[in-house]
Amino acid sequence: MKKLISILFAGLLALPASVMAEDSSKPIVIPTHNWSSQVVMAYVIGGIFESMGNNVEYVPADSQAVYEAIRNGDVTISHEVWQSSFGKSFYNAMAKGGVIDAGTHAAMTLEEMGVPTWVIEKDLCPGLPNWEALKNCKEVFATPDSGGKGRWLEGPQSWHGDLMPVRVEALGLGDDYVVKFAGGADALWADLAAAKKEGRGTIIFNWTPNFTDAEGFTFIDFPEYTDGCRKADGGDGSCGSPKGWLKKAANYKFPKTHPAAYTAFSRMSFTTQDIGQMAALVDIDKMSHEDAAKSWLADHEDVWKPFTEAGM
Repeated sequence: MKKLISILFAGLLALPASVMAEDSSKPIVIPTHNWSSQVVMAYVIGGIFESMGNNVEYVPADSQAVYEAIRNGDVTISHEVWQSSFGKSFYNAMAKGGVIDAGTHAAMTLEEMGVPTWVIEKDLCPGLPNWEALKNCKEVFATPDSGGKGRWLEGPQSWHGDLMPVRVEALGLGDDYVVKFAGGADALWADLAAAKKEGRGTIIFNWTPNFTDAEGFTFIDFPEYTDGCRKADGGDGSCGSPKGWLKKAANYKFPKTHPAAYTAFSRMSFTTQDIGQMAALVDIDKMSHEDAAKSWLADHEDVWKPFTEAGM
């Protein structure tokens, strides 16, 4: 009998934690920000967690402050940690304790100012995408609210602070260009659509992966990014943005409270195509974020179901 008990106990020890431990009934709190792919992916990941029997809550959250909220346990995860915009906040929160790196998506990222590709094809500003071409065509990008200057339409100021105004001045473009801040991602896409309809040039902030990867968008080639080139890091701020990773963050208790869900989350790795498809369902097909997530999950079980399988 003692020998049998020993064998059974040894077998239990050999079982993976996700089999031995049951996920907590407490909700997994997922933040939503103000761009389509992030919100759709929030509901995609929430749907995956729910398919595993977990409870999920969604909360609107500031895209910079969310890492402190994760550290404090008010939010459980962040599923789109963009290196260029949020890497510093992410690592600062990790250094304080309470936030863990839950892995990296397959998609690489770039966040930068650019133009719809048709602006280049029509040669509205000869020399683009080289940034120096902007010196000679401010009128192409002027708008009624830009005071005769060319306009750069940035995202909400909460995303990057004064990064783009500093760059405009550092490049010597301050006399010819002004930076305006959009209220949200929808305002960027509205301007993109209006510019196409009106046949006018526009410089807007954009990123990849995004639905515009398929639509045709060209990022401007600014001076190369190097460590320390931004004003906040001691540089003059004239450099462009770095290509970077797209990570996932989690509260340090998540692997213990929800072992199966955390294992699935750590395995999740979406590609540029996956994320672009999620965003396109909202920004092109005009679905709600919730319906877009349901549609994507239904059509891509081959992508996400392996994340949830034991012994993967």
